[in-house]
Amino acid sequence: MSRRAPKGPPATEMGMVYTLHLDPPLGHARHYTGFGKDLAARLADHERGKGARLTQVQLQRGGTWRLASAEPGTRDREAQLKERGASRLCQICKEEAQADGPEP
Repeated sequence: MSRRAPKGPPATEMGMVYTLHLDPPLGHARHYTGFGKDLAARLADHERGKGARLTQVQLQRGGTWRLASAEPGTRDREAQLKERGASRLCQICKEEAQADGPEP
């Protein structure tokens, strides 16, 4: 069980669990993982600076983000991805690493 999972019964409200890839990284943060019942509306909130604090700061500093992944799930799945590191699953990071090639 996740350390971040709330105590009590499992979350049952379905929505979309998504990960944003930050361009450029914001300090140590390269990704943001969130949950929303309506993915398009939630992404629009981030674009307007009404989403998570991390994306607000990213906008203020002139950064952007790309949708790295989205899957149906609950808040428990969101917590699981946050704990286990959604960045390990980021297809954008994997593609960038392949394009850079192996380090000498």
